[in-house]
Amino acid sequence: MPNHPPQNLTIATTGASGAIFLRHFLAAVERDDRIRKVNFIASDSALRVMAEELDLKGRSDLIAQILDAAKTAKSGKNSKSKIQVQSNADIGANVASGSYPADAMVVIPCSVGTLARIANGVAAQLIERAADVSLKEKRPLVLCVRETPLNKIHIRNMYRAADAGATIFPLIPAFYYRPASLDEMAREFAYRVLAHLGLPQPDAFRWKD
Repeated sequence: MPNHPPQNLTIATTGASGAIFLRHFLAAVERDDRIRKVNFIASDSALRVMAEELDLKGRSDLIAQILDAAKTAKSGKNSKSKIQVQSNADIGANVASGSYPADAMVVIPCSVGTLARIANGVAAQLIERAADVSLKEKRPLVLCVRETPLNKIHIRNMYRAADAGATIFPLIPAFYYRPASLDEMAREFAYRVLAHLGLPQPDAFRWKD
């Protein structure tokens, strides 16, 4: 992990189910003043899944649409969002270069197709290229893989990605704190990912002594 809390994040989302987890992850990132800049990439498959799971209407104002149902009093800011959308087809975007100072990357949810391309160095689009840059520059790369059951190809690809330096962070929520809703469950998972990156959230669940 970085020696300092990451200030510049790359966040990607792919075609696996679980857009509610992305929504709460982006909402937490938007609230966290330690994070200065976010480059956000959505695959075409992710846009379709989000339209179905989050009831998005078209691709305009994408971040505002995603964040709408996850807003809280803490995020009631009038300033421009720190989250900037990048096209997955733009292989020449800033995050495609190792000279761009991205601190860490998270793919949430991460489909097993995206996992396979990352694990095998196939970087035809921006998500996989940005992940490839994270690995070659030895920057944190967190893959929130979502699939079940797993076949041997999936397991081998998780091993390959982990062996190359990625963190496999399966999209498996916790239940021991008895979440009262899907939103609470997704929010707590988002907090765990951020804590893993060195960005613990003040209202995250913690075991008491």
